[in-house]
Amino acid sequence: MKRPLALVLALVLAVSACARAQDEDAKPKDEKAAAGEAAPEPRKFESTGSVTANGKNIRYKAIAEETYILDDKNKPRASIFSTTYLADGYADPTKRPVAFIYNGGPGSASLWLHMGVFGPKRVRLPDGPSDDGAAPFNIAANPLTILDVADLVFIDPVGTGWSKTLGDAKGEEYWGVTEDAESIREFIRRWLVKNQRWNSPKYLIGESYGTTRSGALIDALESGWTDIAMNGIVLISSVLNFGLDATDPGNDVSYVGLLPSYAATAWYHEKINREAWGGDIGKFLDDARAFATDEYMPALLKGQLLPADARQHAISRMASLTGLSEKYITLSNMRVPLGRFMRELMRDEGLTVGRLDSRFTGREADGVSDSPDADPSAYGIDGAYTAAMLDYFGRDLKVDISEPYVTLGGVQSWKWATRDAG
Repeated sequence: MKRPLALVLALVLAVSACARAQDEDAKPKDEKAAAGEAAPEPRKFESTGSVTANGKNIRYKAIAEETYILDDKNKPRASIFSTTYLADGYADPTKRPVAFIYNGGPGSASLWLHMGVFGPKRVRLPDGPSDDGAAPFNIAANPLTILDVADLVFIDPVGTGWSKTLGDAKGEEYWGVTEDAESIREFIRRWLVKNQRWNSPKYLIGESYGTTRSGALIDALESGWTDIAMNGIVLISSVLNFGLDATDPGNDVSYVGLLPSYAATAWYHEKINREAWGGDIGKFLDDARAFATDEYMPALLKGQLLPADARQHAISRMASLTGLSEKYITLSNMRVPLGRFMRELMRDEGLTVGRLDSRFTGREADGVSDSPDADPSAYGIDGAYTAAMLDYFGRDLKVDISEPYVTLGGVQSWKWATRDAG
C-alpha cells in the first residue's frame, strides 16, 4: 500500500528530530554549556557520620557539593567544589563557629588539610619521613579534628579538585591574587546565605599560599559597606610576601630567611657537628638565627666592600651551620638557592632532601645535577593523600563524580599583581 507523500515527509522529519535530540543528549555537559545552553544543576551529595574528638562524640552531616559562581547576568561562570561538616545539636548559629579552610599552591586542592589535619578522618602515613608506598593506605578516624569546636568548610578553588570554569569562561579569570580572593569571597557569601549562618562566628584557615589568599580574601570580605566580618584568621606555614622568598639574583633577603631552615635540615641529617652545641638543637637554631641576621645579612649587603677576613669568617660559620663545604659556599658567593641546597647537602650519598619537608630524601639518577629532579617530600605522600581522599569521597561521603580530581597543578599563568597595583 502506498503512503501519502505528506505522511512520508512527516516520518522523515520526526526521525531527524529524534536523531538530533539524541546527539544533543550525547554531548558532554561542558560542551553544552560552551554552546550557551543552561548549565546542569550543581551536584550535591549528603551523608552522615560521627567522630570522637577531645573526648567528645560528635555526630555530623557531611555535604559535598558544587556552588556556582555567577556573572552580572546570573549566568554560571565557575563551579567551586566544597565539603561541609555540620555538627548535630547546635540550633543557635551564634553559638557555633564555622571555619573556611583551604590549602595553597596556588593550584592546590584542600585535601592536605582535609585528610591530614582538620577533617573527621585522616590518612595515616608511615612513621617518620618514609615513602607512602602503594595501596591499601590506612584511613582512620581523626581524634584531633576541630569539629568539636567549629563546623568545617573545605574549599577547592577554581582549577583544583573538582572545581572548574563553566561554558566559555577561562581559568585565567580566576587565577590571580585578586581574582582568586573575589571568587572565594563569593563562595563564602553564597554558603552563608544557603546555610543561614550570617550571625555565626567565622574564621579563615589557610596553609602556604593559603595564607597569602587569606590576606587578599580578608580585604575582599571586609571592604565596603556590605562586608562579611571575620572573627579570626589562622595562618599555617605562612608566606605573606613572596618577594622575600624568591632566591633571585639581587634578592639577598631571601637567602637570610632560608638559612635557619638549612641549618635545621643539616642537623636532622647529621651533616654538622652536633656536639659543638652539646646536642642541644634549641641552642643550635638560636645561633643559626642570630648568625643569619647579625652576620650573614650584613656580609651579603656589603658585597665587595666586605674585608677578606670577615668574608672568610662568614663562610666558615655558614659551613658549620648548614653542612655545606666552605668551597661550595665560596663558589656560590655565599648565596645558595633552595634547589641547590636540596641537591648539595647529601650529594655524597646520591640523595636530595625534600622542599616541603626536608626530612624526606630521594635518590637522584644524575650525580652532578645542580638541582633536584623532583621534591621527595611531595612524591613521598601524594599517592596516599590522593587515594585516601578519593576513596573517602566515594565510600563515606557518597560522592559520585567520574571527572579527574586535580590534587595540585591545575592552575597556570597566575597573576601576582593585585588589581589595585595595576
